[in-house]
Amino acid sequence: MEEDFEISLKVVIVGNGAVGKSSMIQRYCKGIFTKDYKKTIGVDFLEKELEFEGEEVRLMLWDTAGQEEFDAITRAYYRGAQACVLAFSITDRHSFEAIDSWKAKVEQEVGEIPMVLVQNKMDLAPDAVVTDEESESTAKRLKLRLYKTSVKDNMNIDAVFEYLTEKYISDSQAVMEEVAKPSSIGPGLPATLTQSNNSGAMVGFPTEFSKANQTELIQINSHEANGRSQHNSSHKLTKSSGSKRREKCLVI
Repeated sequence: MEEDFEISLKVVIVGNGAVGKSSMIQRYCKGIFTKDYKKTIGVDFLEKELEFEGEEVRLMLWDTAGQEEFDAITRAYYRGAQACVLAFSITDRHSFEAIDSWKAKVEQEVGEIPMVLVQNKMDLAPDAVVTDEESESTAKRLKLRLYKTSVKDNMNIDAVFEYLTEKYISDSQAVMEEVAKPSSIGPGLPATLTQSNNSGAMVGFPTEFSKANQTELIQINSHEANGRSQHNSSHKLTKSSGSKRREKCLVI
């Protein structure tokens, strides 16, 4: 009997404190917004289940504290991340100038993964201290897609995570196709992973891809065992054509 494999995707949301990271995942996973700001201590976690092109996807969203005193704690949670949101606030110049540093911290732990740059708090545009030209220039320099968001107005929040999901799956499929190409590692021995094995590796997936997902499931089980709260929600994600997208974003 053919098994259905659920795709688990660990997404870390990073950036300075008070840029709206916690509010962003609260809005996306629970559909709520609150003006009351509470500093994240260490790491917060929420979960969302969705469907993408017939595939079941479980997004595990890790909101990391932006304060330097928690740096040693949060860096450990970058490990195993498969996608990342780099967030800054248009009303906080320092948060914008710290984007390069946050990107470097994540890549130091996990290497290059799908990332997106988020310019948050667009509802406070009259008080902006970062111009659109500056944010767009940074996105081009870092070769990232830029989304202009407002958690309060629920502007482009879904689009951010839809893009990362699509990008991750697309990149993973490209890796699988490359691995599936016949190549010789010895007389009559094709270097291709095509079958599942006793270790639970997914059919057609590179070994490192399977291990990454297994690692995340272990982390989640450990997280639950420690009594940390999480929230499950369901959402159907459909791939839309470029002509129908309404979100404001800069495609690099």
